[in-house]
Amino acid sequence: MKNWKRAVILGSIGAGAVLAITGRKTLGAVLAGVGVAVLASEHAEKMEEAWQRAPEYLQKGTQILNMVSGFVERIAEHQQRRMSSPYVV
Repeated sequence: MKNWKRAVILGSIGAGAVLAITGRKTLGAVLAGVGVAVLASEHAEKMEEAWQRAPEYLQKGTQILNMVSGFVERIAEHQQRRMSSPYVV
């Protein structure tokens, strides 16, 4: 891959992420989309493989989010018990 393509990909995805975090989500999504489109044009076979495996990736991501959510809920419950009783450590 040529350096200018790498710069376009990384720059647009990075700028899109920064814009999305700072609240300009529409422009951020457009810039990230440009980066993904250039990446897809350069590595079409790998993008197709990732597309075929997308359900697996989504399932694993959902499992991770559920585990994190359960952990956060347990911490919140512990904090609530701790605040309501001076004897709980």
